[in-house]
Amino acid sequence: MKIGITGASGKLGNWAVNKLKNRVADKDIVALVRTPEKVASLGVEARVFNYDKTENLAASLKGVEKLLLISGNEIGKRFEQHSAVINAAKEAGVKHIVYTSLLKADNTSIALAPEHLQTEEALKNSGLTYTILRNGWYNENYTETAQNSLAQGALYGSSGEGKINSASREDYAEAAAVVLSEEGHQNKVYELSGDQAFTMKDYAQMMSEISKKDISYVNLSEEEFSKALEQVGMPTAMAKFYAGTHTSTLNGDLSDNRNTLSALIGRPTTTITQSLEVALQ
Repeated sequence: MKIGITGASGKLGNWAVNKLKNRVADKDIVALVRTPEKVASLGVEARVFNYDKTENLAASLKGVEKLLLISGNEIGKRFEQHSAVINAAKEAGVKHIVYTSLLKADNTSIALAPEHLQTEEALKNSGLTYTILRNGWYNENYTETAQNSLAQGALYGSSGEGKINSASREDYAEAAAVVLSEEGHQNKVYELSGDQAFTMKDYAQMMSEISKKDISYVNLSEEEFSKALEQVGMPTAMAKFYAGTHTSTLNGDLSDNRNTLSALIGRPTTTITQSLEVALQ
């Protein structure tokens, strides 16, 4: 049985291939990417796969029975791209699609939700079996900018005391590998998040303890935070979106204490503290 992974050259997709290699034979994995040469080191079959070149998608999926559809990164074009992949999968004879959606997609205020919900609905109406992985935030969404916060001596945001249950990309990728390699996950929706809840103030405290420097959390209004991000060079639209996610945090949209992710992967999720220790090495 061939298992295809879209976006295999990306950070989540790369992890997913490597996690899947621990569960199935390399010959049964197909990396679906724009540029196959970029994933040669993965040691699996690679095929050209471009969400925007719909005429070639079905041919690239030939022989694939299960497909991990990692959501595209072009906001506003995602549903169109995902629909093309779903249609191509049906044409190619794919039997099961696993889709990476968004935590609480059906009742979150995060601006990314509508395209995810549209994709979920398209999957449910496709006639294929599916598994929807509603992924929470990645630890890396925070830790990849930790060095900048350290240099500034402060952490800025607008999430107040909002709780976050994030996990590492590796954790979410492992969940995908479990679902792709096991039976019993058909037509299920999983809300996935980290075991550890924290606020941005907690995060600043963790950063202080690890770095041995005093890092304070400065809470701004959404508008103030958006303008501050623009002042350091972030494009206006992205600044508004990013500040909006902090307000969503305040609303509880990134908090979930069901521990479904750790149950699925059979181990505790990677804490933000663990990821931060690596980022600040």
